[in-house]
Amino acid sequence: MRASSVVLLPHAPSSVAVARRRLSSELADSGVYDSVVDDASVIVSELLSNALRHARPLPSGQVKVCWLCRGDLLELEVSDGGAMTEPRRGPGTLSSLGGRGLGIVEALSEGWGVRHEDGTTTVWAILRTPRSSGDDRMAAPAGAHAVVPDLSAFPDLLDEPGEDLCNGTRSEVAPSRAYPA
Repeated sequence: MRASSVVLLPHAPSSVAVARRRLSSELADSGVYDSVVDDASVIVSELLSNALRHARPLPSGQVKVCWLCRGDLLELEVSDGGAMTEPRRGPGTLSSLGGRGLGIVEALSEGWGVRHEDGTTTVWAILRTPRSSGDDRMAAPAGAHAVVPDLSAFPDLLDEPGEDLCNGTRSEVAPSRAYPA
């Protein structure tokens, strides 16, 4: 796997898809399990969406997305020009229109936090990235982080109940580690 990637993107919603595609492609090419690639893509999407919604762009007018792999740890980072509020996990109730993003990041990652430096705010998350030997990419090993929610309590989420929807880091702990309540 590439040791790291840094991507500068416009402070625009279209940047989310660009970052997801590039991250997914690099992780898949390096042999990371599909379920872990999916988790990393969701995390980057949530972090970048939050930056676009709540923060100013960097002085260049962009946001920066980085990932760094060391061993079987992957650190994902999104940097922006900061906001009036600190990134924190929201309540994420069933009736709320938002507030679930950092809760999702927390559920999928080993940990996440916020760093402030030189007028830049960086929100990061660490994810374990076991790799496959090639043919077994679909099945992650025991202990790999993959969350599959039980949606049986929400039957109205599916249009057709029986429909097949598929066919339709750092090795050290950062001192700014945070787990908002």
